[in-house]
Amino acid sequence: MNTDLLILILVVASLLAAGAAWPLLRRRRRHVLMRQPFPPEWVDILNANLPVYRAMPSRLKATLHGLTHVLLAEKNFEGCGGLTLTHEMRLTIAAQAAMLLLNGRGRFFPRCQSILVYPDAYTAPSHVPAAGGFVIEEEEDRLGESWRSGAVVVSWDSLLAESRDRRWGSLVLHEFAHQLDQECGEAEGIPALEPEQARRWQEVFGREYRRLVRKVEQDRDDAVLDEYGATDPAEFFAVATETFFTQPQQLKRVHDELYRELARFYRVDPAAWDWQK
Repeated sequence: MNTDLLILILVVASLLAAGAAWPLLRRRRRHVLMRQPFPPEWVDILNANLPVYRAMPSRLKATLHGLTHVLLAEKNFEGCGGLTLTHEMRLTIAAQAAMLLLNGRGRFFPRCQSILVYPDAYTAPSHVPAAGGFVIEEEEDRLGESWRSGAVVVSWDSLLAESRDRRWGSLVLHEFAHQLDQECGEAEGIPALEPEQARRWQEVFGREYRRLVRKVEQDRDDAVLDEYGATDPAEFFAVATETFFTQPQQLKRVHDELYRELARFYRVDPAAWDWQK
């Protein structure tokens, strides 16, 4: 056999072997990370910044600690707009995102590679349709966004204020819910589901979304859900997710079917947690 051809075959075989081994190595690495100790000072930060963390059972806290370790190790955090990132910032964001992984799906927001953190509201271009098929580019202030191409953007001041006040939603939960939605393609308000669950999901979420839209059109407030959820089904899923984790008892009381679908998907029951802590 030609020497150059043999070398080429060996190189290709090595690359294929490395590619096949990578998922196994990643699982092993995550297994180790999930079992790393969670320092007491990290617990203090989460107790201070996340009321939802204080309410969680100890068993789920232990799982959350491991998931947080993985996200801290695998995601690239970047300070923007002059912000100098601190460990508190990275930990607070990673722990909130990890809340959405408690269902044991085994995926860690595979499309998201970077988390961009601004000190406060930031300006970004917005494309607005105009008459005649034209599109006008404008500038608008934003607090956060999720890019299917690989990034989540958040405002630290806004997310910290929301994180510490249970009456509000959660910017991090909202944007990472979009990441779950975008795992299947474009954000449409339907994350990765089994066929039977998907049918039930579409029925319940479709009905609840249309109900919220009608309320907004009639200038009526919903008792729990923010009106921003009436923007489109993707935003409804994100708003419902943050409400599920931050105001679960109220959501269950007012929108019981919606709550139960979210509980099946996330495999937790936050309405039963100890919110008096």
